[in-house]
Amino acid sequence: MSNIRQLLDLFFKTRKEIHDYFGYKEDWVTIPLMDGTEHYWNLRDKDVRYHETPLTQKLLEIGGHYSAVIYTQRFLSKWVYRTDDYTMICVDTQTDGNKYLMVFDNNKECKDMDEYDFSAEV
Repeated sequence: MSNIRQLLDLFFKTRKEIHDYFGYKEDWVTIPLMDGTEHYWNLRDKDVRYHETPLTQKLLEIGGHYSAVIYTQRFLSKWVYRTDDYTMICVDTQTDGNKYLMVFDNNKECKDMDEYDFSAEV
């Protein structure tokens, strides 16, 4: 007998445990998980900016970072799920229709970027 049954059971059990940890209730569509814990990140209005190195104004000015828009759909009760250690954000990468439940490490949140004027970006 193939090991696939055990792998499937483990996959769905793990996904449920992650959803439960954040208080996320799946509804209507299944949004895949994405591990963003290696990234430094900043949440600003409806955008998430992230990069492998700490975010700085210079990095943001030259566009040397990744970004995604918060994925807001009527079937979700909320789009940002904060815990003490991690934050899960529903994101739309605006690339090829990709949407994710992206998990970030709160120790890598760049809160000092709140003063950065994102409206000046092209």
